[in-house]
Amino acid sequence: MKGFTAALLVWTLISPSSCSKAWPTHTACRDGNLEVLYQSCDPLQDFGFSVDRCSKHLKSNLNIRFGIILKDIKELFLDIALFNKGSSILNFSYPICEEDFPKFSFCGRRKGEQIYFAGPINNPGIEIPEGEYQVLLQLYNENRSTVACANATVTHS
Repeated sequence: MKGFTAALLVWTLISPSSCSKAWPTHTACRDGNLEVLYQSCDPLQDFGFSVDRCSKHLKSNLNIRFGIILKDIKELFLDIALFNKGSSILNFSYPICEEDFPKFSFCGRRKGEQIYFAGPINNPGIEIPEGEYQVLLQLYNENRSTVACANATVTHS
């Protein structure tokens, strides 16, 4: 997707510190009654993310696209927090890159390198109930320094 990569490069060149505004809200997917919107909460950079097929039934192998300019990572972890009406529904942590067990080809890359991942991710196949959900996603390195973070809203009407 050439437009996706070009947009990613433009986003990383513009920093909220050079503007007085937050990063824009992006659409990860939209299909019928389901919409997923996200906004970077990292003050230093934005990133690109999309879901190939937006469906209220999440398949166990969900195809995504993700692109970002890296900060140094030896290890990389993902925390996900899911909320509905202000109440916590789910907290999940997942090691993406461990020093002795790299799961992806971008593990161990250095600051300034671009990650672009397009492919399936394993997750439990679930049906998304009607409602509006807030999701906080945080990628951080072995020092707990933020590599990327996003606030997302999932709306199923």
